[in-house]
Amino acid sequence: MRAAFVSDEKLRDSLKEVLSELGLSAREFSKISAIPQSTLYKIMSGHREPNITTLRQIVKTIREIEGADTGFIAVIAARPVLDEIKEKRMKIGDRLLVLREYSATNIEEAIVAAVRAERDGAGALVCAPIVSPTVEKLLSIPVATIIPKDSLIRAIEVAARKIE
Repeated sequence: MRAAFVSDEKLRDSLKEVLSELGLSAREFSKISAIPQSTLYKIMSGHREPNITTLRQIVKTIREIEGADTGFIAVIAARPVLDEIKEKRMKIGDRLLVLREYSATNIEEAIVAAVRAERDGAGALVCAPIVSPTVEKLLSIPVATIIPKDSLIRAIEVAARKIE
C-alpha cells in the first residue's frame, strides 16, 4: 500500500489490483474489513479520500487475507496446472489461507521457486514428487507433495489410445 504515499489515483489502482488478485469484490472486501461498502466504493471511484483509520483497516485486512501474519501456501507447478487453481484463497477449518503460485517448467526452476517462496514468507509449500525430496532438504517450512492420481490415470488412457 505504498501507493497511498504517491497519490490517491495510485492508491485506487493498487486497491483494485489487490482485490482482483485476491479474487474479491469490493462488497466481499467490505464484509471482511468492516469498512462500509459505500465508503469503499467512494474511495475506489475517486469520490473520497480515505482517512488514516480507513487506510489502516484496508492494509490490515489485506495483510490478514494474504496471510502476512501466518504466511501463505506456495504452490509450485507448471503453468497449465496452476491455471487450474480457480481460488487464490481457501478456507481450511477456521483459517483463511492464501495460495501463491510459482510457475516452474523444470526441476531447477522448481528448486529456485521453492527457495524464493520461503524467502517471500511462505508458511508451507506444495510441489511435485520429482522435486519434493530435494526441496524438503533445503527449506525449513513444511512441504506437501502433489499426488496426481486422477490426471495420471487420464494421461495413461490418452497414451494408450495414441499407441492403438
